Amino acid sequence: MGNNSKSKGLSRRQFITRAGTGAVGSVVLFPALGKADTKIPVDDNSKQKYLLGDNPLSLTVNGKKVKIKVKANTTLVELLRDHLHLTGTKVACNNGECGSCSVLLDGKVVYSCHMLALDAQGKSVTTVEGLMDGNKLSVVQQAFVEKDGLQCGFCTPGQVMAATALLTKNPHPTKDEVKEGMSGNFCRCGAYPKIIESVLTAAEKLNS
Repeated sequence: MGNNSKSKGLSRRQFITRAGTGAVGSVVLFPALGKADTKIPVDDNSKQKYLLGDNPLSLTVNGKKVKIKVKANTTLVELLRDHLHLTGTKVACNNGECGSCSVLLDGKVVYSCHMLALDAQGKSVTTVEGLMDGNKLSVVQQAFVEKDGLQCGFCTPGQVMAATALLTKNPHPTKDEVKEGMSGNFCRCGAYPKIIESVLTAAEKLNS
């Protein structure tokens, strides 16, 4: 390149200088850009009241009518464990993936950690405690005890609820159908053979 040639672009130093000046100027001219607005306007007629306040909830839990007030972000498992003290339902992943928190919602198995409590409005929820008849275990619960369908036992309530829903829908499942029907419930201990045996045993007893 000849000596008479001149660069039409900015040098690195010029760019940084001008960019820095522009940034300072923007803060001076528009001070709101220099800091976050920490004030959140509260309007009682807006969704703010719904999100931060207590909302009435009416549902049936284990055959009993429940009326309670909960915040909008309360999950079903939080309602069951923290408000109603039904701690048989466990929380493991808390992300709707492992099935430890499984309960029955109108007879269908759901992950209670992945569902808002308010979405159960007017519905019927059954937890592992609700399967018992007084102090007597249900057929499914008893089968898990007899066939040792567990190791640490943490996932067992969810396994029992999933098995209960499966046998209600399909009273005569094959081994493969049990595997598929229970596939949404993980056992980190790897007790799957005994879990499957427990479900098949429960099916046999229910049909005898």
